[in-house]
Amino acid sequence: MRPLLTAAAAAALLFLTGAVPAVADDGDTADRSFTIEDPRITESSGLAASRLHPGVYWTHNDSDDGPYVYAVDSRTGKTVATITMKGVGEPRDVEAISLGPDGNLYVGDIGDNLDGTWDHVWIYRFPEPKQLADATVRATQFDVTYADGARNAEAMMVHPTTGRVYIASKREGGGGLYEGPEKLTAGGANVFRRVGEVPWVTDGAFSPDGKELVLRSYFSARRYAFEGGRLGEDHAVSAPLQGQSESVTYTADGSAMMFGSEGKNSEVARVEVEGGGSKAPSPSGGGGGTTSGDGGDDGVPSKGTATGGAVAVVVIVLALIAAKRRRG
Repeated sequence: MRPLLTAAAAAALLFLTGAVPAVADDGDTADRSFTIEDPRITESSGLAASRLHPGVYWTHNDSDDGPYVYAVDSRTGKTVATITMKGVGEPRDVEAISLGPDGNLYVGDIGDNLDGTWDHVWIYRFPEPKQLADATVRATQFDVTYADGARNAEAMMVHPTTGRVYIASKREGGGGLYEGPEKLTAGGANVFRRVGEVPWVTDGAFSPDGKELVLRSYFSARRYAFEGGRLGEDHAVSAPLQGQSESVTYTADGSAMMFGSEGKNSEVARVEVEGGGSKAPSPSGGGGGTTSGDGGDDGVPSKGTATGGAVAVVVIVLALIAAKRRRG
C-alpha cells in the first residue's frame, strides 16, 4: 500500500485535532521509539516483538519485495537479520506478522486491494530464528478462505496462549473479526469465520497475556477486552499520527505498544500502556490521542472531540483512500 498522508498533511491533521499521543522515548535503550534505517524497508506493514531477542522487532514490506522478513533492533534502527522464506509461492500483499505461543512467526499475505478478487490468501509460518543472522528458512504455507466470501484484510493476530489465528477485515464502513480453525492445516483450505464486528483497521495485536486486543486505523486505536475468543468492552487509546499508520504490536513485556508506519525511514513510536503491563484498560481508555469517547465505524470519533477542521481533513483523507482503491 502506498502512503496516503504526506508529512505536511499529517502535521495539518495533528494541528486540527489537537491530538498529542503519549509517546515515550527512553533514550538509547531497547523498546524505545526508533526509526527504521534499512533503505530496503519502505513499506513496513507489520510488527512483531521478538521473544528470543530483547528489543528486536520483526517486520516486512507490503508488496513488490519477495519472501523476506527483517529483524530490526530498536536500539539502533538497524536491520540485524534478513530472513528469506523458501517453500512458499510469490507473496502478493503481505500485511501482517505475529508471533505465536509455539515460537513460530506467522506472516499474513492477506491483503487484497481490489476487495475480494482473490478466492484465497495465504499465511506463512516458520520458527523464530534463535540466532540473528541472514538466513534462508523453510516456511509452511497455509491457504485461507472466508466463510462469507473473499475480502481485503490487513490485520492478523495469533493469540498468545491458544495459538489460534484471527484476521480483521478492512472495509470503509467497518470490518469483521474472523476466527481461524483451532489448528491451521497445510494442503487444504483453512476457513475463517466471522465472530465479531470491528472498525476499519490496518493492524492489530494481542497483549502478551491474551486478555486484550488492540486494533488501529489511520486515525485512532482501540483496546478490546478479549475472553473466550470474543471481543468485549473497548476503549480508545493514544495513537501517534503517522504518514500511513500501518502496524502495531505490544512490547514483549506488555508495558507499551509500538506503532509503525510505511515510508522510507519510517518511525516506530512507543506508547505506554495505561496502568502498565497487560492489565485491563481503565474506563477512561488511553487518554488523549486522536480519539476519546465513543468511536465511529471508521475509528473517527462520533461525538465530543472532533473539530470542524479535523472532520474536513478526515473527509479529504478518506477521499484519497477511495481514489487509491479505484487505481487498484
